[in-house]
Amino acid sequence: MRKANMQNIREGSEKLLEKGRPVALFSSLKVELSAIIVFSTAIAFVMAWFLLKVGLSGWIAMPVTMVVALGITYVFSRGLTAPLKQMRDAAESMADGRYDVRVNADERRNDEVGQLARSFNVMAGELEHADKMRRDMVANVSHELRTPVSALQAMLENLADGVVEPTEANMNRILDQTHRLSDLIAFLLDLSRMEAGAASLNTEQFNFADFLDETVEPLEIADAGHNHNVRFRIPRSITLEGDKDRLRQLFTNVISNAFKHSDDDTDILIQAHEDHIRGTVVTNVVNFGTQIPRSERADIFRRFVKGNNGVGTESGGTGIGLSIARWAAGLHGGTVRVVDDARGPDFEITLPKHHDGDHNQGSPAPAAL
Repeated sequence: MRKANMQNIREGSEKLLEKGRPVALFSSLKVELSAIIVFSTAIAFVMAWFLLKVGLSGWIAMPVTMVVALGITYVFSRGLTAPLKQMRDAAESMADGRYDVRVNADERRNDEVGQLARSFNVMAGELEHADKMRRDMVANVSHELRTPVSALQAMLENLADGVVEPTEANMNRILDQTHRLSDLIAFLLDLSRMEAGAASLNTEQFNFADFLDETVEPLEIADAGHNHNVRFRIPRSITLEGDKDRLRQLFTNVISNAFKHSDDDTDILIQAHEDHIRGTVVTNVVNFGTQIPRSERADIFRRFVKGNNGVGTESGGTGIGLSIARWAAGLHGGTVRVVDDARGPDFEITLPKHHDGDHNQGSPAPAAL
């Protein structure tokens, strides 16, 4: 009979383990540990009472019940701490450059260890994404740099060898390639500033409509072959205070993104209004292309993430333009986001009308979400 009862206890423990942790409903590790201790103590008490009742000596019953209690505690506590060992091993693998490792996180587990395991997996996913995108970006930039350098070398060699004449058209082609190199270098400098997380601002007050005219004009010239029509709805009375160079980065990246993802011969709408209650200027850049799914709206502002290519002015790109836009807006205490609009993708830029100076330094670089 004693053996039968011991077998029943073992079978009951095994069934509990098969079903998972007996304390899975608790949301606190302290409560789970307390429950394990209470459970082990209760089992030990029942065993001690049973062993003494069947006539076993107390000197034997006591060590047996203690061993059983320790065994139960060890088995159940091992289930609590198993993810910690996995995280240790995963962290060591990540230190060696392997970012594809994950921890087996039980979605039913709501205690601190379960939350830590899920947060660890999110972090590992972000690191894996950033590492992959960074490698892709280096390859893209290397390719982009190689193209104008090779073109410049060929053109200058032809000029030096007398194969072509130094005509105005040939000089303009060389100048175009130097401009392309200059743009790539400016991009790398922007990336460096963004990684540093801060940039100084030279603020001034200016007319917002004139500023957008100056910003859009070179974009329209570069986009001439696609025949996009830019429509402005900007009150001439709006003035804004900020760093024009940083704000030009913001609007250039958002508006050029609208060009890239718009069909030829379509409109792009740029409209703005003042929110007098909040003291902000709200600008909407709308292109009449394919809507951006809600699930992807946050991702497009991550570094090195490229949107789906349409039939507009695709350039390959480096996947950092919108991230720089968000960074530049953040320096001014503003935001840039995608909002619902039945007409098409609508990028809403909100900037304080007057710059308070609190965002000159220390603004965080855009994270890899």
